[in-house]
Amino acid sequence: MAGSEFGRRIGRAVRERIERRKSSVLREALWHDPFMAASTRAVAERIPLVDLVVHVTDARIPLSSQCHLLRNYPTSSNQIIALNKADLASRSALQVWMDSFREMNCISCGVNAHNKDSIKQFLSLIQRQVGKLKIATDHANKYTATVMLIGIPNVGKSALANALHQVGRISAAEKGKLKHATVSPEPGETKDIRSYKIASHPNIYVLDTPAVLSPEVPDVDVLSKLLLTGAIGECLAERKETAQYFLAIHNSSDQYKKWAKLSNKDNDRVFLNSTTECSSTSGFQMKQKNQIPTDHTQDDVVQDIRRTLYETEVFHVSTECEEDAHVMVAGKLLNLFRTGRLGHYIFDNLPRNTH
Repeated sequence: MAGSEFGRRIGRAVRERIERRKSSVLREALWHDPFMAASTRAVAERIPLVDLVVHVTDARIPLSSQCHLLRNYPTSSNQIIALNKADLASRSALQVWMDSFREMNCISCGVNAHNKDSIKQFLSLIQRQVGKLKIATDHANKYTATVMLIGIPNVGKSALANALHQVGRISAAEKGKLKHATVSPEPGETKDIRSYKIASHPNIYVLDTPAVLSPEVPDVDVLSKLLLTGAIGECLAERKETAQYFLAIHNSSDQYKKWAKLSNKDNDRVFLNSTTECSSTSGFQMKQKNQIPTDHTQDDVVQDIRRTLYETEVFHVSTECEEDAHVMVAGKLLNLFRTGRLGHYIFDNLPRNTH
């Protein structure tokens, strides 16, 4: 089954689970609970009051992860689209997306919240945009800017806030205790709006905000992508189904074709073993230390998993395994995908009217 067909099937299943709830209260509890509604109102009320809005999206789904509050927000110098988790996305495809945003007069930036150099570049972009706003004011000497991070669940707003705060404070050589926003792989961890200083001269503060979702359940294609990237909780679908969806996409991708080459490289391991035998223990350990790859997609363990996936198609052996084993394998597979160890992907297609 093709990835898009599998995705629609999962999306329909999730949508049916939500809409099957007989009362609106139960539906809200599953999708858009009272806390989410209150958070949405609080964030919406503050948008006109801040100087700069950073629309945080997931670089793997630049369109599907957009926040409904900003769909009709004017594309001007006081909004930046932050394509977070850029390290997990296809670099060439991400550049095409950023080019498309530029053609629509939108300022966008690929960013990795866990990479200091990436955060420094992102902070410089924020400072440039704030500088333009500062020039336009009558109180430039006492200017203080407020930047608001807005986005759906689990796109990395709190991780960005922490990284900007840390890098900004170090760059400004400021003393004092660093604050930390709570970061979790589970969506919906942030519960209130908090402020963090990220720059001086002028002073710039970033507001980390709770995640917001549209009260309207999105279409099945968007639902499946939100589920796959972890933006919505796994309580809405079976983990095995989500992992099968990823495999369906992966098996038709260029990544899969590259993996085919791995199945014929067993001789590499024999060569490595012979090298180990011919080297002293200390010498070999030093050699290993110097050759540790920074790209985890090249790790030996990951290569083994890729080879296994290519040769055995993990979920094709469902009749031979118990359900617990399926869930465990599915969880490990999804974790490897969501941490970028099984390749780099963008699942959204560009809107047709942009090219």
